[in-house]
Amino acid sequence: MAGPSMGFIGGGRIARILLQGWARAGTSLGEVVVCDPADSVVVRLLTECKSYKLKRGDYAMVGGQDIVFVAVHPPAIAESAIAVAKSLQAESIVVSLAPKFTIAKLAELLGGFCCIARVIPNAPSLVGRGYNPVAWGEGLSEAGRQVVRQLLVPLGESPEVAEGTLEAYAIVAAMGPTYFWPQWEELVTLSEEFSLAADDGRKAVHAMLLGAAATMFDSGLSPAEVMDLVPVKPLGEFEPTLREAYRTRLPAIMNKIRP
Repeated sequence: MAGPSMGFIGGGRIARILLQGWARAGTSLGEVVVCDPADSVVVRLLTECKSYKLKRGDYAMVGGQDIVFVAVHPPAIAESAIAVAKSLQAESIVVSLAPKFTIAKLAELLGGFCCIARVIPNAPSLVGRGYNPVAWGEGLSEAGRQVVRQLLVPLGESPEVAEGTLEAYAIVAAMGPTYFWPQWEELVTLSEEFSLAADDGRKAVHAMLLGAAATMFDSGLSPAEVMDLVPVKPLGEFEPTLREAYRTRLPAIMNKIRP
């Protein structure tokens, strides 16, 4: 049985992550309409997400779908919301995937439409390991919330949180992988230079990361005690610089995306 139809305002990275995550999980979807001004973005989405019936449309077509995802960056949200507002159906659900714009502000831009949820998605949703916190608008019924919950299940965890925390989740969970991926890639590359086969290096790094996370968060030890478990710290002299980067750059981004 086909799932709900979807409209995406924006066909970039987030749309690809969600659609490919659902495809990997075997999730059934109805028609998917994408509205994006960039031809190259739409072509890539259509090419990489062939599991579903995707087609390009305008705001009117997007607004006529069961679920309308606002998948553009904050600077484009106001214009997009105003453009799609008059096409929304009474039974539609709008799901915003961006920080900064509150549910109240979205409802205002949508001309009073209030069946709204906000989700902060993260990239591991691609492989069903996402951490996608969701906040509900008061105008969204329990039945509507359940529809969104069911869509989020195949993508990973989706804690239901207070709306005021979503920007913090954007910094910690949505952007979080970017803080580590370059280091992991470099470690795998070095493992090959140190004579490990490519697959062996990736397996070692993968297992090490999972185990290190479990030790930090599940062992019952303090962070200082965990970090003291390994006596040799080859990059220890760079830790102050790294911590300072976190302390200066991330609060600046938080101030930028805070409503």
